[in-house]
Amino acid sequence: MESFLAQLAATSLLEGIAVALALAYVWLAARQNIWCWPCALVSTGIYTWLFWNVSLPFHTGLNFYYLIMAIYGLIKWRDNHTDAFSVQSWPISRHIIYIAGLIIGALTLSHFASTVLDANYIYLDAFITVFSVFTTVLVAHKVRENWLYWIAINLFAAYLYFANDLALTGILFICYTGFAIYGFIQWRIEPVNVEGQTQAV
Repeated sequence: MESFLAQLAATSLLEGIAVALALAYVWLAARQNIWCWPCALVSTGIYTWLFWNVSLPFHTGLNFYYLIMAIYGLIKWRDNHTDAFSVQSWPISRHIIYIAGLIIGALTLSHFASTVLDANYIYLDAFITVFSVFTTVLVAHKVRENWLYWIAINLFAAYLYFANDLALTGILFICYTGFAIYGFIQWRIEPVNVEGQTQAV
């Protein structure tokens, strides 16, 4: 407990700003508010620097990717404020195929990375990164199941951050898990496109 409180006390101003903007991002995303993307842009810029400094190479690259996706998401949501860009749902068979491919990709990436990088939690770092890259695309395309992926990703990420003395960020990702549940419920309210047909949920 004392170690945890010490981590919180040592939280930098930059990490605090990044956490606040990250919370704003996921709250706004759950409400399908386009301002989520500017919040993501600034927050991930800060986290790119923070993760580099605690030797999480995949998370450093992941947050640089988030920077690009924040711009992409902003453009896509801005240019698609129409009924045609409503929340959609993928069949479970499609998710199974993608998950299998992501697991293979994460194992391959972490195996090769472990031979050239001397970093802690390299396998967990790789898995979180690979699945986060995929799931961010689902958010940008408003695929409802993105929130289910985030529930699992956020729990594993919280453990990783606590283990690397980023206590405030660990707490953030525990909160993210709750927001992911909220986001899934919130997006179910919208008309859902299943196999090309729109229906009410």
